[in-house]
Amino acid sequence: MNDIIVKSNDVVREIYIFGQHTACHAERSEASVKYRSFADAQDDKNDAQDDKNDVQDDKNDVQDDRGVQDDSLRIVVERDGRVDVVVLIMPGVSEDLKIDVELAGEGAEANIYGAYVCGADERVKIAVDMHHSVPHCNSRQLFKGIAGGSSRVDFYGKIIVAQDAQRTEAYQENHNILLSDDAKVDTKPQLEIYADDVKCSHGATIGRLNEEEQFYMRSRGISLEDAKVLQMISFLAPVLETIPESDREPLSAQLEDAIRSIGK
Repeated sequence: MNDIIVKSNDVVREIYIFGQHTACHAERSEASVKYRSFADAQDDKNDAQDDKNDVQDDKNDVQDDRGVQDDSLRIVVERDGRVDVVVLIMPGVSEDLKIDVELAGEGAEANIYGAYVCGADERVKIAVDMHHSVPHCNSRQLFKGIAGGSSRVDFYGKIIVAQDAQRTEAYQENHNILLSDDAKVDTKPQLEIYADDVKCSHGATIGRLNEEEQFYMRSRGISLEDAKVLQMISFLAPVLETIPESDREPLSAQLEDAIRSIGK
């Protein structure tokens, strides 16, 4: 995964999809759309494995011995720039994703969204560091996930507001649904604030599917399996709604298929 440098007054939108059989990176700007295939990414990792010295120089996109994909993304947003990033992690993928964002110019904005669906023995780790280095910047993080089987999810998010970064607005949320007793989620949102004129918040939840909602839908002729699928789709909808409309329908269909695959 490449570094993202958002120049002054630019807007950059990116979508990253991690799938067991197919994955792509869609980079959206005002001028172009670029897709990166999973096969190309796998070739890059194999080449890196062949030369351990190069691996030391470039640790991105290297797969460790446990089969966990290790990726990192660094983002710098300059004055009045904006970046929107969406990350989708599909079933069957174990991913260790690190995202580091620096809001380096006044008026900069960063929005990081993510959804993950785990139904077996996946190991997913997501770490986001959001650095507010200058005044008058905004950021939002929203990550929502579903964990079933014996999967394990770790979410670590930190908002760091520098002493001079007054008039900061920064929000972070991580919400999770457990589908089984063996699935585990550990979520650690954090705030590190050194300025006094800021609006910042963070929150995290871990819960189960609502059985009363299931009962209501079943009383209307909807099967239990379909009721659960509808609940999970609705739960992830706030992340999907951040995707540009031209991409939203196919990605929503892909995510629905993923949800049905773990609900069987």
